[in-house]
Amino acid sequence: MRGTVMGIGVLTLLVMATGCSSTHQQAAGTNDREYVPPTSIYNILDSTALVYSSPSAGSAINDHPLRWLGFIVHPIGHVFDYGLNRPIYRVGGSSPYLHGYTAEDSMLDAQRQ
Repeated sequence: MRGTVMGIGVLTLLVMATGCSSTHQQAAGTNDREYVPPTSIYNILDSTALVYSSPSAGSAINDHPLRWLGFIVHPIGHVFDYGLNRPIYRVGGSSPYLHGYTAEDSMLDAQRQ
């Protein structure tokens, strides 16, 4: 009985695995879709791509309005970081056992610029 259940389980797994392996390729000459050129002219894996091309050339003419809000709010984030967050890390680092300050917290705090 156990062997039968195991065999049915393996057979079910094989049927499920092969059901997802179709490529849905059409026969030659029946592909009626048109060629759509890529959005970008460079490969993202090319480390020199941004040196030789202008990424702003492919950006939208009217940028997203929240991007401008981000430019305005960015200095407020720096004030929050230097005025509140970093002093809290200093207090936690002064007595690590009491505040739960770990070696990972110390490493992250040391990596800040």
